[in-house]
Amino acid sequence: MSEEEKGIKKEKVSWFLQLITLGDRFSWRDFYDRLKKGIVDFSIVFFGVLLSFGVEQKGMRDDERDDGIENLYKLRDEIEEMIEYTEVYAEELNWVVAMFTKQFLKWEKDNDSVFIDWWDDPEDKEYGGFHFAPMAQYVQRNPFSPPRTTFEAIKLDGTFRLLPDIVGRRMTDAYDGQDINYLIENTGKNGIEHRYVNQFIDRVASKWVYDLPPFDLNDNRFWIKNRKYIQSDKFIRYNLFKRVEMWELEVKVQVDYYKEFLEGSYRMLDSVIAAREREYKIIYWVLNPQT
Repeated sequence: MSEEEKGIKKEKVSWFLQLITLGDRFSWRDFYDRLKKGIVDFSIVFFGVLLSFGVEQKGMRDDERDDGIENLYKLRDEIEEMIEYTEVYAEELNWVVAMFTKQFLKWEKDNDSVFIDWWDDPEDKEYGGFHFAPMAQYVQRNPFSPPRTTFEAIKLDGTFRLLPDIVGRRMTDAYDGQDINYLIENTGKNGIEHRYVNQFIDRVASKWVYDLPPFDLNDNRFWIKNRKYIQSDKFIRYNLFKRVEMWELEVKVQVDYYKEFLEGSYRMLDSVIAAREREYKIIYWVLNPQT
C-alpha cells in the first residue's frame, strides 16, 4: 500500500482534521466516506421525524374533523327531538288554554255545574267519559323544558369549538337564546305562571279554608256545592284571566316562533352535514370534489 493510500500522519494536518481523524493517519477517502455516511444517517433520522410529526398532525386533524362531524349528527338528532317535544307541548297547551278559557267565559252563569266539565273517553265503554272540575287542576304546570343533553355534553368535552362558527352561534341561540329564555321565564320554576299558581294556592289556604267547611278540591261535589262562593271570589277569577291571557298572548306565540326557529336550525344542520359528507381526504388535505 502506497503512502498516499495509507494517508497523512495525523500531526501533519490541521487541528480540525485531527479532531475528526480516527487512528494516527488522515485519509481523504476515509473522510469523504464517513461524511457521506453521516449525511445519509442524518437524512434518515430528520425525514423520519418530519414524517412522524406530519402523520401525527394529520391524525389530530382527522380526529378533530371526525369529532366535529359526529357532533353535527348528534345535534341534528337532538334538534329533531326538540321539535317533536315542542309540537307535543303546543298541542297540550292549546287543549289547556281552551279548557280554562271556556271556564272563564262561563264563570258568571247561574248554574250549579258551572265549574264542572266533561272529558270524552272512548275507552270508557259504559259512560264514554267522565265529569271533572277544571279548576281542581289549576295548580298543575308544564314548564317548557326541551332536551339538551347533547348540547351540554359537547360544551363540557371541549369539542364545541370544532363546530363551524355559524353552527355554533345557531346552536347557542337554540339552547340558550332569547326565545327559549322567554318561555322558561313564563312557564318555568319561579316564572310568571308559577306565580299565578302560588297566588291561587295562597288564596285557598288563607281564605277558603277559613270560610268553608273541610273540602277536597278534587271532589266534584265541592265545586257544585260551593259554586256561588267561588263565583264571588273576584281574585281567583282575575288570576285565571291573567293566566289565560299570558298563555294566549305570550306562551303560544313564543312556542310557535321557537318551533319555526328549531325547524330552520334543523335545515341548516342538514345542509352543513350534506356538505361535509361530500368532502374526502387526500393525505393532509380535505378537498371538495369538483363536479
